[in-house]
Amino acid sequence: MDITRFVVGLREKALLYGDYSTYWSQLSGKLLNSRKKLNIATKNRGKFNPKAPVTPEQIAENHEYVYLQLLTAERAWAHAMSIKASRSADTKGVTSKARSHIVSRLDKGARTAERLAEALSSSASGASSTDILDARAYAALLRGAALFEKQSWEPCLKSYAVCRIIYSALATSAKGDAFRDLLSETIDPSIRYAAYQAKIPRTLPIATIARRAFDQADPELADRIRQLNPSVLEHGDPDARKGAEGAPTTLTWRGREVKIEDAAIAIAWGAVGTSRAQLAEKLASSGNLRPKDMAGAYDEILNASQDAVDATKQAIDELRSEGVTHGDPRMQSLLITRTAVNYEMISWRIGRNRVLMGENDGMELEFGQTSRRKKKQADEPSTDRSKDEAPGRQIARLKEKVVLYDGILQSLESIKELPGVANDQDLSQRLEAASLYFTALKSLAIARSHAIAGNAVNSLALIKHALDQCKAAIPVLSSNDGDDDDDEFTPRNIQVTKRDIHRLHETLTGELHRGRALVELFNQHNKPAHSPSPSPSSSSSKPLSSRLSDYPVGGVDLQNIVVYPPRLEPIPVKPLFLDVAWNYIEYPDLRAQAASARDAAAAKPQEKAPAAAAAEPAKPQKRSWFGFGR
Repeated sequence: MDITRFVVGLREKALLYGDYSTYWSQLSGKLLNSRKKLNIATKNRGKFNPKAPVTPEQIAENHEYVYLQLLTAERAWAHAMSIKASRSADTKGVTSKARSHIVSRLDKGARTAERLAEALSSSASGASSTDILDARAYAALLRGAALFEKQSWEPCLKSYAVCRIIYSALATSAKGDAFRDLLSETIDPSIRYAAYQAKIPRTLPIATIARRAFDQADPELADRIRQLNPSVLEHGDPDARKGAEGAPTTLTWRGREVKIEDAAIAIAWGAVGTSRAQLAEKLASSGNLRPKDMAGAYDEILNASQDAVDATKQAIDELRSEGVTHGDPRMQSLLITRTAVNYEMISWRIGRNRVLMGENDGMELEFGQTSRRKKKQADEPSTDRSKDEAPGRQIARLKEKVVLYDGILQSLESIKELPGVANDQDLSQRLEAASLYFTALKSLAIARSHAIAGNAVNSLALIKHALDQCKAAIPVLSSNDGDDDDDEFTPRNIQVTKRDIHRLHETLTGELHRGRALVELFNQHNKPAHSPSPSPSSSSSKPLSSRLSDYPVGGVDLQNIVVYPPRLEPIPVKPLFLDVAWNYIEYPDLRAQAASARDAAAAKPQEKAPAAAAAEPAKPQKRSWFGFGR
């Protein structure tokens, strides 16, 4: 039958766009439609007949009788809530007459729900054990609301205890969050307030208070709950019991130790400590995780710290409603607790954003692979990922980092608004230094996006600004010597270590040199063609690197060391070097021939004439006529 889910669904749907008066009018229409389905509606101008109570046989025949009773009870509850809401804005508050009207409407709804639960308890109705428990819990919920308005605290506590025990048992066996929402938003706050009015100590958990109040309930109801979930009656709420076993009794914040008097705060703060240890163990043992997987590991500690914040806020609101001033020691302890738990929650929120940005808080220029290449390159060694994505996609990823940096800076500003933070000079200085650190990272990400887009001048200006921010944060963040503990793994949180700030300084210094070179190349590339260039004809215009063999009589001009930008000039290269070296090459096997050649050259002038005479053939002598000589 899903009684509670049916009722919760009606309330959420009506209150989403309207108020209790709208819900009341809608229920009147639904009631008429339900009577028409059952053919029991009073006809127009017909005689009114009193409604007979619903019998188990009618329920077994048609379940519409169950919804008819639920709509009747809900209409009475909505009428009471509309009266209370209209009187809440009145300066006089809820008068005695209005309160009696509210109580009468709630009492009518509770009586209708109790008759329905009694009818379902009969074996003739054919209802299951879960349906019977669900109806009993709904009846106890309305009865507790009526007793709450009547200010009968002991019976009210007993009714809400019955409701809480049943819903705790149903929540462990049924799916859905309807029971948990009722427990956290309606039942638990009512039990806590009724217990306070009944002079029950705040140190007792709500589960313990409910279990003690339930001991006076119907034994038959207890037997039904034991059949469904016996651990609820033996130990109370399992989740609350786990937290209560090791719940801390004190809290230390910035050297001040306060006592935790509220049980809900103690349980939630103990859960934060447990989640912190589990987070450190998970991240240390998991090896290399993707940033999204690492960020998902922070969900549990964020939920636990949020529970601690909510419990502290609720305790402070209760004291304020009782008229307790800020000078009261209880209020002072709660204010310190509030600052501590909010600082813890914001710290882990910042840590989650830091792991989402990637390694080293996103200061490394790394871009992920596209979805098609992830499977193919999963086992390959890491290379330059910047080539895997287009410039537009790279800029989009840098924008995502900037959004995360903005979230961190907003979280740091919210910490400064917490009570007591402004008076702590050391903490304020560290928060300001952390803001400078993340501002420098944000400027670096924006500068890289300008560099990818081709705006080298804007990129250089932003990098210079980031380096100035980093230098301003170094003295404060480097003063704490206990940050760099390599023996124990610590998950990322608000703490910025000395290693982080020095790594950022080195990165920004390198990026600054790179940016200056890019700007210089950009200026030279965009330099007009007709611009005059220095003439190298005169010795004074020559750079120092070209005049190293000359003594600088007039001193050294340190502004003219090398030619920049380099010009195209002829220089000795390999062929000329080989021609010069050929003159100095001597081969060992030609030395003897060279010596004999020199000796032959020295003796050649003395033997020149005989050798020439011997070499020349004999010429015939000139004779006279007819061959006769003289």
